[in-house]
Amino acid sequence: MARLMSMAVIVVVLAAMLHYSAAQTVHVVGDNTGWTVPQGGAATYTSWASGRQFVVGDTLVFNFATNVHDVAELSKESFDACDFSSTIGNIITTGPTNITLATAGNHYYVCTIGSHCTSGQKLAISVSATPGASPPSSSTAPPPPTTTNTPPSTPSPTAEVCPPTAAPSPKMNAPSPTTATPPFSQGGDSSSSTVFASVFVSLVSLVMSFFL
Repeated sequence: MARLMSMAVIVVVLAAMLHYSAAQTVHVVGDNTGWTVPQGGAATYTSWASGRQFVVGDTLVFNFATNVHDVAELSKESFDACDFSSTIGNIITTGPTNITLATAGNHYYVCTIGSHCTSGQKLAISVSATPGASPPSSSTAPPPPTTTNTPPSTPSPTAEVCPPTAAPSPKMNAPSPTTATPPFSQGGDSSSSTVFASVFVSLVSLVMSFFL
């Protein structure tokens, strides 16, 4: 019975070891280029990492000569600025070296010697918790754009243009021409009366001369 139990334990351990070894992947950084100042700049290691999936438990192999290069892990801000004042863990100066990926997320590695980092000797990778899983995002996705429904514009009413009405020609109410009556001359009437009286007296005198 004890022998059977021992065999069962051995089988479980072997199965666990096989599962672990199958899940673990060894990544040689830069492949044949190794860990050095790349001629193509930082794009060299960016291109190398873009074609691989990194999972917790995988191993990164940095091939470099001791005292020629080193490896340090940084935060995103320090990585972008090549600032080595606050590294994550100790700087590894002995090469080659292996680093096991213990946590999921983004990891950033650089060489701190001279201007190697600014010349492109830097590596950024995203590590997933399990094979096939997407690495956790370090930023929050922006909210969807807000659409505003704009009401259709109402065409402004067109003022009706009335044709101009011809104004009636004014009637000329011109006064009728009147014939001016010469003013009555009192002087002329007096002369006529005097003449008439003289003639009348003469006729009376003539008639009386016939009867006398």
